[in-house]
Amino acid sequence: MSEQFVAFGSRDYYLLLACVVFSRAMDFFSTWVATPNLLLEANPIARKMGWKIGIVFNAVLCVLFPLWPLPALVITTTSLLVAARNFQSAWLMRSMGEMNYRIFMTERLTQAPRGLFFSCIAAQAILYALLGAFLMYFADWRLVPFAVGMGMITYALAVAVYTTISVWRVAFRRL
Repeated sequence: MSEQFVAFGSRDYYLLLACVVFSRAMDFFSTWVATPNLLLEANPIARKMGWKIGIVFNAVLCVLFPLWPLPALVITTTSLLVAARNFQSAWLMRSMGEMNYRIFMTERLTQAPRGLFFSCIAAQAILYALLGAFLMYFADWRLVPFAVGMGMITYALAVAVYTTISVWRVAFRRL
């Protein structure tokens, strides 16, 4: 892989900064479109932090991580995949309202066989992780394809973990 770190203020730093800022902004924006009150936020840490603390935390992340290209590109990949997934259902969440969407999904979850639901989540996560693993394996230690593959694996883990936490919360606490 190329250099492990880049110099603050260098051209590569600013390019990575633009990638991280854009991807984190898309994650934030897609979350806001989907759940402005964070009622549907699957990440319990992000939900607890709220918008203000989350923005400050992400601003620090955006300034520091471009110094280290590998995690900067992993964060970029993961954040863009999360944003894309958020936008997939954001229109429905926003048009129904957060509470109505939550009630609707709770009803669907109670009617669906849990094994089927968790099998589908596992299949989604495994397919993303496999694609990421293939990218990493065939990257020949080149930074960008390796980091994108790692970002896909990170996304797969996030989908599996946060979806499970979210469903567990809904299924056992109801509303």
